[in-house]
Amino acid sequence: MSKSTDVKVVSAELFFLPVTTRVPLKFGPETLTSVTCARVRLRVRDAGGRMAEGWGETPLSVQWVWPSQLSYAERHERLKTFCQKLTTAWVDCGLMGHPIEVGSDFQSECLRPLWLTESKTKEAPLAMPWLAALVCCSAFDLALHDAFGVLHRRDIYDLYGAEFLTRDLAGFLEPSDASEVSFQCKYPSDFMINPAPTQLAAWHLVGGLDPLSSADMKGQEPEDGHPVLLEDWIERDGLTCLKIKLRGTDSAWDWDRLVQVGGIAIQRQILWLTADFNCTVTDPDYVNGLLDRLRVEHPDISNRILYVEQPFPYELEEHPIDVHSVSARKPLFLDESAHDWRQVRLGRELGWTGVALKTCKTQTGAILSACWAKAHGMSLMVQDLTNPMLAQIPHVRLAAQVGTIMGVETNSMQFYPEASTPEAAVHPGIYQRRNGIVDLRSLRGFGFGYRLDEMIRELPLSAATSGG
Repeated sequence: MSKSTDVKVVSAELFFLPVTTRVPLKFGPETLTSVTCARVRLRVRDAGGRMAEGWGETPLSVQWVWPSQLSYAERHERLKTFCQKLTTAWVDCGLMGHPIEVGSDFQSECLRPLWLTESKTKEAPLAMPWLAALVCCSAFDLALHDAFGVLHRRDIYDLYGAEFLTRDLAGFLEPSDASEVSFQCKYPSDFMINPAPTQLAAWHLVGGLDPLSSADMKGQEPEDGHPVLLEDWIERDGLTCLKIKLRGTDSAWDWDRLVQVGGIAIQRQILWLTADFNCTVTDPDYVNGLLDRLRVEHPDISNRILYVEQPFPYELEEHPIDVHSVSARKPLFLDESAHDWRQVRLGRELGWTGVALKTCKTQTGAILSACWAKAHGMSLMVQDLTNPMLAQIPHVRLAAQVGTIMGVETNSMQFYPEASTPEAAVHPGIYQRRNGIVDLRSLRGFGFGYRLDEMIRELPLSAATSGG
């Protein structure tokens, strides 16, 4: 059964916005020094002929979505080409409904076949991962949600209930076999925070290449008015939460890094730490050994570790590692593995206790995963993809609306603060961290509340268009 509020996509336009980092960001074995953001404008139409447009944006973070021996240039170009193909696919799909219905159906009926076709043309080591396909799709999906809100002149988070959705959550989700959870007559709005907080604790990323003291500096650090050393960041932004990037392949280095950053955390009264191994660990004992030693030798640091993030390979079906021993020590959060609610369900069976959501895996997927996880008693976090410009707004909004274990990770101001100058002029509290928080009170209007017409940004020529 359809609703008069349902929409279909009638046109799409894609833009590529290049961004260069002020300092390098290490992802596992690779280092990020630049990124291309895919920005999308979608126009939708309802059954009555009313039309509206919405916007979405996602960094195409090559090193994160596609770890590979392939050159950066080849992976980068293939992601951009896939985005261009999606510009046509979103218009040609002909799907109509609520954004969660259209977004979910598009992933199964259009995105997956397109990705499989792309993958079949390459040898297995050269095939694009599903995570990369989701990231390319996410800018379009975000734009669809934004357009739906604009069309109905409502905030998008007001539109996730029975009034606008034809299907309840049972039409999208299946509970764990061992639970008594039911999704019948339940909607995403039942799992959202209302009213949502307008201020969130901000997590700062301590990258593997970040200098911790003047002795670590190479003499090539930027002199642009922004901090370089960790203690200067803590002082300026009033930080209380630090995320520590680790290698996962060098226990001596990881131990030293945990102790060094932990020592600074104690001196500067940091409340919380988390450890991110970026999918490089294959044996739970590697993580357990570090956690156990930390608990004995540095209990003050150990007590500050709120959770551990994604130590193990992200393809859970290929690497079904039992991680109950890790989550018995600290809450253990899926990140790269949490492609969708099905992966969250598998992760829970293997012993994971939390989910780190990302809007770059689509707004639709993030909302559905949040509902499944919360229904099964799992904790949530919202992790960054170093989101600049428009990408930052749905990111922080998701964290506020779903309710996280603690605030939101937000680090684009560390790596390319000037990239978001036009957006920051309208939403200063979202693009800077002060007193340890980001402030969402400037958001208003329809959709995600971008206030796009107040932002002075000249877009490049479109990279692809489709529809009228």
